[in-house]
Amino acid sequence: MSGSGHVAEQLAGQYLTRQGLVIVARNYRCRGGEVDLICRDGATLVFVEVRLRSSGRFGGAAASITPRKQARIILAARHYLTGRAECPCRFDAVLLDGPDPARITWLRAAFDAG
Repeated sequence: MSGSGHVAEQLAGQYLTRQGLVIVARNYRCRGGEVDLICRDGATLVFVEVRLRSSGRFGGAAASITPRKQARIILAARHYLTGRAECPCRFDAVLLDGPDPARITWLRAAFDAG
């Protein structure tokens, strides 16, 4: 992971913690998939994609979460859930347009597993 990517994930984690979420895993990976942060929001398990864009020239941070990227996150989430008790889940995104904590956008339920 690049230095700026690590900084973005740290900022996102701190932001979500201040919003009351509890981080249970970071950078969870499996064959073919990955998820940046896994958090608890009450009884809900939240799979979080963190996106940093320094420029909006190509659509900004939100546009960079393509259907292919979503599929990789969903794959990792399903892998993580294997063997765990069922619970409500959602997929969020934390967007940073620049490494500035004042410019964080949190999209709850940014996409679903379809």
